[in-house]
Amino acid sequence: MEERRQARIGTVSGLALLAGGTAVAAVAGGAHTIFATLLLGLLTLGLVHALVVEIGRQALRRSAGGWARHDTINAVLLGAWSEIALFMAILGPGSLALRAVGLILSLAYASSCVYFVTKRRRAVASQAPSPSTPAHPTPPLATTASEPDN
Repeated sequence: MEERRQARIGTVSGLALLAGGTAVAAVAGGAHTIFATLLLGLLTLGLVHALVVEIGRQALRRSAGGWARHDTINAVLLGAWSEIALFMAILGPGSLALRAVGLILSLAYASSCVYFVTKRRRAVASQAPSPSTPAHPTPPLATTASEPDN
């Protein structure tokens, strides 16, 4: 079956931002009922699951060139979201719960970046030809007529 998966930048980054925004809305949304907070929490968990699945799909896709520009952009964006969430947790105004969510988001974005890079590097390494088999085998040496047979 032909591989149809293509490199995408927007899906990984978009899912990461949606999960983070939903988590922040669950905590900082004002006067929520417990039911609304639980629904937002469950939505966040669903988005996190979709993010992990999409990171796995993007990391395991086959590409002819190995590590590509799309992979670098995905890794840099996940790292940037981690830094922004950390800065917002440290410097941003808000309650202790909102700062805790910012710290958790920062750790989650950083770990998803590490997960993507590790999984993608393993996938690229498994696609590369093994170095033990030479590309052009050398022919055996021919014996010359001047050598005596013993």
